[in-house]
Amino acid sequence: MTTRFVIEPLGSHRARTAFTCGIDALDRYFRQQAPQDVRRRTTACYVAVDMETGNTAGFYTLAAGGIPLAALPDDLVKRLPRYPSVPVARLGRLAVDRGYRGTGLGGALLWDAITKAIRSEIGVHALVVDAKDDEAAGFYRHFGFVGFGSLPNRLLLPLAYRLLQAQISPASGDDGSA
Repeated sequence: MTTRFVIEPLGSHRARTAFTCGIDALDRYFRQQAPQDVRRRTTACYVAVDMETGNTAGFYTLAAGGIPLAALPDDLVKRLPRYPSVPVARLGRLAVDRGYRGTGLGGALLWDAITKAIRSEIGVHALVVDAKDDEAAGFYRHFGFVGFGSLPNRLLLPLAYRLLQAQISPASGDDGSA
């Protein structure tokens, strides 16, 4: 990344109206819904702030969740206790402002989300995402996410795998709104 960013929790002081990733649903969510979800504690929202300009360059959301054990691929199930559901962190949204595409910020935001999920003080087996389309699914698959369940773009990244193999780095150069 050529521009330096700091990633911080979304605060009420953070201007959101200028942010545009080009995907109406993500732009609208960030401008209107994200602060309400944070206040209600249904999600945590993190923003990448351009340290030179103070602009919001990107964001992602994380929430706790669970998935049925039966929905997981067999090779993962055999390593887990036989509880009915598996605790996960859900990456709800991830977007990069149009002005910051090509900087590697998408990969850096994903890396930050993975790091937060791994460092969580509660048990989290995987990071789960419902990719909005095939392009977004390709972005996540590039970083090791695999499909599971009945929906084609429902993906997960086992965090124990990520701890052992640590193949993602913020300097990977991948970017985008996913």
